[in-house]
Amino acid sequence: MKGDFPKTSGLISKRIVKFEDLVDFCLENDEVGLNKLVLKFYAKVVKDDLIGPIFTDTLGKDLRDAKWQAHIELLTDFWASIALGDFTYRGSPFAPHVQFEERLSIKAFERWLELFFETLNSIYEAQIAQQFLAKSKNIAGNFIRNLNIT
Repeated sequence: MKGDFPKTSGLISKRIVKFEDLVDFCLENDEVGLNKLVLKFYAKVVKDDLIGPIFTDTLGKDLRDAKWQAHIELLTDFWASIALGDFTYRGSPFAPHVQFEERLSIKAFERWLELFFETLNSIYEAQIAQQFLAKSKNIAGNFIRNLNIT
């Protein structure tokens, strides 16, 4: 049967769809799946020598802490707005990063992307992971340009 994944996702191109693929996609590409992505990603971030301190100096090292929980919820909403067309996210993704301008570098963004892609690959099928990565690279590139990072 020929078909598309839901167009609201913005992540999947047209292709032949097997029912099992659609079920797996829907199970993992909802807010619970996105929350899993964000949690697994930040569990890696807090342990990372390069980018971990950027986060832990502000939010602490315990992901169960209220500051982290608020951040995780915010980022789950952010990715839901991109992946699912959800309108819960009301923030400005760029503004909070301005305060860290001195600590951010090309290497830091590359490491962020590397950890994010590792996490994506552990949760999503390759095509979905690649679409998420493409979007995250675009976002990182915009941050690098807007923060004048060289």
